[in-house]
Parts: sequence; C-alpha cells; structure tokens
Amino acid sequence: MTQNQIEQTSAKAIEFALSGQLKEAIDTTRLLADELQWGDINDRLTDLHDNYRLMLQYYLQGVDDPERKRIFNKLAGKLLNLTILLREELKMRNFTSYEYTQKRYLPHKLHFNNTADLYDSISYYHQKKQLYSEVDPTLHASEMQRIRQNFERLLPDLFMIYWLNTSLGHPEKTVFRKILLPEYPGITEKCLIVSALTLNLWRMFDEEKLMMLIEACEHPERPVRQRALVGLCFVMSRYNDYLPYYPAVRNRLMLLADTTSVLENLKNIILLIAGSSDTDRITRKMQDEILPEMMKISPKIKSKLDAESLMKSEDWSEENPEWNELLEQSGIGEKLQELTDLQLEGADVYMSTFAVLKNFPFFNETAHWFLPFDTEFSSVAELFSNKDQSLISAFLNNSVICNSDKYSFALSVMQMPTSQRDMMSRSFKSEADQLAEMTRDESILKPDLADKNIARQYIQDLFRFFRLHPQHSDFNDMFHSSLKMHHSVFFDMLAASSDLKEQLAEFYFTKNFYQQAVELYNELIKGTDPSAAMYQKCGFALQKLSRIDEALEAYKKADIIQPDDLWTVRKIALCYRLRGKYEQALEHYRHVDFLKPGTLNTRMQMAKCMIAMENYQDAMQVYTTLEKSYPEELKLWRAIGWNAFLTGNLFQAEYYLEKVLAVAPDAIDLLNAGHIALCLNKRTEAVEFYRKTLAMQDHSLEFIVRQMEADKSHLLKNGISADDIQLIVDALAYSFT
Repeated sequence: MTQNQIEQTSAKAIEFALSGQLKEAIDTTRLLADELQWGDINDRLTDLHDNYRLMLQYYLQGVDDPERKRIFNKLAGKLLNLTILLREELKMRNFTSYEYTQKRYLPHKLHFNNTADLYDSISYYHQKKQLYSEVDPTLHASEMQRIRQNFERLLPDLFMIYWLNTSLGHPEKTVFRKILLPEYPGITEKCLIVSALTLNLWRMFDEEKLMMLIEACEHPERPVRQRALVGLCFVMSRYNDYLPYYPAVRNRLMLLADTTSVLENLKNIILLIAGSSDTDRITRKMQDEILPEMMKISPKIKSKLDAESLMKSEDWSEENPEWNELLEQSGIGEKLQELTDLQLEGADVYMSTFAVLKNFPFFNETAHWFLPFDTEFSSVAELFSNKDQSLISAFLNNSVICNSDKYSFALSVMQMPTSQRDMMSRSFKSEADQLAEMTRDESILKPDLADKNIARQYIQDLFRFFRLHPQHSDFNDMFHSSLKMHHSVFFDMLAASSDLKEQLAEFYFTKNFYQQAVELYNELIKGTDPSAAMYQKCGFALQKLSRIDEALEAYKKADIIQPDDLWTVRKIALCYRLRGKYEQALEHYRHVDFLKPGTLNTRMQMAKCMIAMENYQDAMQVYTTLEKSYPEELKLWRAIGWNAFLTGNLFQAEYYLEKVLAVAPDAIDLLNAGHIALCLNKRTEAVEFYRKTLAMQDHSLEFIVRQMEADKSHLLKNGISADDIQLIVDALAYSFT
C-alpha cells in the first residue's frame, strides 16, 4: 500500500466502526492486516469476526440478550484498537514524516536498554544533588556539573519513550507512576512525560494511555496537573466519537468533571484554547501592520531626539510629546492600544516577537520545546550563575511569557557581551521587585490565577511547537481544533453543571467567531429560558453569516420578549430590507422613527424603502424635510440627486450631483454624473465622467458594463436607447486601447 492508501483505508475502517457498520469495518481492517502480515493481529481479527458472527446468529435466532448493546460496543472498541494499531505499524514502516522517522530510530538513540535503568540514572542525579546540597556545594561543583549534564542528556530519552512508543508495557507504566509520585523531586521529568504522553495520544488513540493521562489530571503539583488537563481537552476533542465504545473512559471522565476544582480548571483551559485561535490574527497584525509602520516612522522619531538633552538628569525620563503625535498620525496608536487590551485579556501577543528566536540549536531537540523553565539548565545556567534574584524573579514570576519564550530570550541574552548583560540585569531590579509584589497580591485575591497562568503558558508552548518547530508541517496541528471544543461529549459534561457554555458563546461572539457562537446560542436557547439579549446576539451572529431569514426570526423572538427595543426593531427593519420586503421594512423603520424621532439615518432608510417601492414623490418629501435640518449633509445631496434622476428631474439631479462633486466624489458619484450628462445630451461631458470613474476603478471596463446594465432601466426611462448605451461602452473601450 502507498501512504495515501494506508491513510484512506484506515480512515474508512475507523469510520465504519464508529458508525456501527461492523461487518464493513472488519473487512476493511482485514486489508490492513493482510498488508502488515502480522500473525498475532490476524488471529485477534479472526476472533473478532467469529464473535460478531456468533452474536448475529443469536440475534437471528430470536435470543433476547440485554447485554447485546454492551457486547456490540465492546467488539467495536476492540476493532478500533486493532485498526489504530495496524495503521500505526504500517505508518512506521512506510511514512517518511518526522515523527515516524524518529520512531524508527528510537531503539538506536536511547542510552539505556530498558526504562527501569533510565529511571535509576535520572533518580541518581536527584540523590547526588540532595547529598551535595547538605555539604558545601563548591566542593563538588565540577562533579555536580558532570552529573547535571548526564541528567539533561537523558531527558530527551525519557520524552521519546512516552512520545514515540506504540504501546507502553508494564516497565513504562511503572516508571510513569514512580515519576509522578508526589515525593519524586523532579518536576521537569513529570512535566515532560505528561507532554510526551499527550503527543502520543494525539497521534494515536489508546485507552490505557488515556487513563494514565486522566490520572495525571488530579496530580497535586500545579504544573503537572495543568499540563495533563490541557492535553486531555485536546485529546477528548479529537476522539469524541470514540467515547461510546470505551465506557471505562467515559465513567472516569464523569468522576473527573464532578470535582469542583478540576471543573473550574477545565473551564478556564477551554476558554484559553479557544482564545489561541486569535493568535494568528494578532501575529498578522504585528507583522503586516504595526511593525512595517513602526519601521516607517522610526527615522522621524530618531530625527526628533536631542541626544545632548537626554543625558540631563531632569529630562532623562521625559518623553517627547511629538512621538505621540507621530503615532496618532500613523494610526499605530490605536493598534498598539488594541494589542495592550488583548494582552490584558490574556491573549498571546508575543508569538511574532519570539518566532525569530526559535533557531537556536537548543530547539533542535523536540523535548526542549516542552521543558518548564529552569535556571539550572546548562544552556542558560551561566546567565543565573551569580544568583541575581532580580533576573531570576523577572523570569520565573513572569506569567505572560511562556516557558519556550523564556528559553528563547535567555539564549539570546547569552549571545550578548557581558557588559550589556550586566546592564540589562541591573535594569530588571526595580521591575522584578514590583513583579514579585504583584504576583503575591494576585495570588491572595485570585487563588486560581496561578493555575490559569500555568495553563496559558503551556498552551502557548504547544502553540509554538505546532507552528514553529522546524518540522511542524509534519505534525497534525492540535490548534486546528481550537474552535471545536464545544463539539465534544466531554464539553457537555463540563457545561452540564456550570456556565461554561454561556461563557464560551460570549467569547466566540466578542471575537467574531460567529458560526461557533450561533451553534452554542442555539443549544442554550433549546436548553434554557432564553433572554432577549441571547436572541439578539444569536440574530446578529446569523446576520453576520448572511443567514438573513434565520436572523430575522431571532430578532422577532427578541422583540416578543422585550418589545419596542430600538436596536432590535432597527435590525428587523434591516433584515426585511435585505430580503426585498420593503413594505415591512418601511413599517419597522417608521416604528424606529416613533421610538426615536427625527434621526437622519432612520429617515434616509425610510426614503430608500420608498424608492424601492417606486414611491419617488414620498421619498422626495422625506429628503426635502431632512434638508431643512441638515443643509450640508453630503449623503443627503447624493440621495436627492439620485431620486431626482429616477423621477426624470434631470436639472435638479445635476444641481445636487454638482454639489457632491465639488466636495468628495467617489466612483459612483462620477458614474451618476455621467448618467445625468448623457441624459441631458452632453455626451462628451458624460464620457469624461465615465473615464474618471474608470480611473478610480483601476480602468476596469467591466465595472462600467456592470453598472450600465444595473442602471439600464433608468437610462431608458430618461430617453437613452440600448444602442446609445453600447456606443458609450465601445467609445470608452477604444479610449483605453
């Protein structure tokens, strides 16, 4: 089989099994088994086939078996296990992607023959460290450095065992549980094996591995627990359809979700994962809008700096007010404020900043992308060798920067000359004290904040791995599912006894993820007593998705719950107008005008409905009344001019279009001026207006052709023939050849 055939066949087999078509699933899985030629799997598949046929035989004989459904699901679960195992083995033999290449090389890269010996060697480091700490550490500095380097060399081995192995045997499970024991001193190893197990599960479903991850979700240490919970959210979103066939997993998840503290953590994590979907937009804004504009204005700022005055103590901290003027003129000020607001909300605004710092050799090792930041790690230890508490605090207490970015920053600082490094360290002192104080205050006011910050940092670490790893294109990106968390049974378990669904719907709505917002609002409307605001938001999201009929129904229901709401009535009028139901639209705009009389926009919309209904005189009366109150309103001039043209009052139309052209004409204004000139038999003048229109539309003759066709009926009413229209178009075509 080719790679595509392996993928397609296994996907089809899994699809058959999940949909309950067990016969087709067995037959399709048989194709994979025949390709692998693995005797044990063939035997297991044959047993499954025989058991299923036996169950069918009992069913046809009319045997009433209350356990039939459970047996069926158990058979389907076993078949899924076999299919996944076959797919994984065939991929390891045939695929050239990074992950499967690493799987093939794994036995040759490990420093130990078995996991137990690896565990003993890693534990040896902690034993020696504890022993040396009880005496003078300087006496054993060189020895400590040696065993530290050996320890760090073994961490990738530990990571790879739990990341790449197809199945975990008794030795691996034993070591996993030993390392996760609260008394085991190595937090780095605990974090690494949880991350490795998550990646393993993301690649291939395995019930036993999933149970191990769920165990870690109740670990007493925050970093371990938060990593496991983040991983669980991603994994359960990916394998949601598998749950009916693994009742033990479902039961364990229900117990987990029943724990109040875990439930709150999972709620925060799901919201944070959904928030990661905004990172790409923020990164594009930085790269495409803010940084290029900053590069443009930086020479201007530089030219305004007075180098001599900056050295004067009284002026040292004073900012040049002209900088703010430059920022306002360039439009960067608003964009920077938006990023600041997003950062306060917890958004990942540093992705683009640190993306360029992921090229250090340190990141060639996959395990290093998941390390918790450790000032003793040899790659950065020199930076913290003088035990400078200001620098250590600035790194460890910073909840905004994730672990991966902390390593990136530290490694870049390591490249600096010592003098610059010392200067930077001194500049951290006051900030570090303030940061430590803020952290203490926040931990008192918001006890769950530490959990949330750890989860956010880990999600950012994962995001960088899947987007910035040198072979990231070989991985199935976890974050493609960041907006699908609400599609899982696990999410429903969490939302059943909390306000998670409302919170996530609100998040989707505020971030303009309207499709996801509609899905959740519809669920909330069915399951609760909906408010007018809920129908309003659902209607608005539907409107943004151009689902106007559905939006209209939602707005009507909001109007029933909360009658005479100005915003709702206006939206109902808009929907009717968009659907071409101008009478109903006019009726509702009149109601809007009753609720808030004399508003320019409302009256303009009323007149547009009248024009659409060909009540030109009524529309002109509305415009005439408005002109008395708004004599200098440009859009009113446009409207009067166009309405006059529609009624054949060409001189009035010309008068108002000339007023518009003298102020700020756009392409449509020039086009309409051309129409009026043409109808007044001013052909040369008309052609000139059309040329100016084309100039504003990149000389696209297609634009003129479309507009001429759209306005053809009005031109014909004003005495222009179809032949005249074609002659004008041809004349314009010749003028651009």
